[in-house]
Amino acid sequence: MERLLVLVRHGQSEWNLKNLFTGWKNPDLTEQGVKEARTAGQTLKEMKLEFDEAFTSDLLRAQKTLDLMQEEMGTDLPITRDQALNERDYGDLTGMNKDEARKQFGEEQVHIWRRSFDVPPPGGESLKMTAERVLPYFDTEILPRVLAGKRILVSAHGNSLRALIMQLEGLTPEQILKRELGTGTPIIYRLDEEGGIVEKIDLAE
Repeated sequence: MERLLVLVRHGQSEWNLKNLFTGWKNPDLTEQGVKEARTAGQTLKEMKLEFDEAFTSDLLRAQKTLDLMQEEMGTDLPITRDQALNERDYGDLTGMNKDEARKQFGEEQVHIWRRSFDVPPPGGESLKMTAERVLPYFDTEILPRVLAGKRILVSAHGNSLRALIMQLEGLTPEQILKRELGTGTPIIYRLDEEGGIVEKIDLAE
């Protein structure tokens, strides 16, 4: 029985390109983001990976990335969309240029908001709060399917995926905060019957 879980961060969005805090806003993919999503689909097809179901967030950039990957793979998977997989909510920082935020609030304060585990920006979520939203959904909706032998593809966001990776790989908050996830780059896990990692292939490495 194959227990396959593949995580993909969405391709570059228009707000990634503009260096804006995006959170729950809904910018589309850039041309580069479209290419990244198609390349991810081509790569998975070339690796002869097959899937039974897909999960994505409630946001356009993750959904479109999944659609483009499916076009390249020639698949039409059942898709579950849920805001539990949404990006971290950046609150009052949403829509602000990251350099402008540093000028307004100070380099150190913005760094704390972005890179601490449990300090949220004003009106927003910390990574800890994001994990508290993402992980119960993963544990009840996605992981049981994988353990039952379903091959699952997840298209989501940098911080929602960090929460999953932290649990899957048993990382500390300090370790996960240092993990960079490239846009449109699949991370492939094969799991044992208890959810332990048998094999991990990170195509960004």
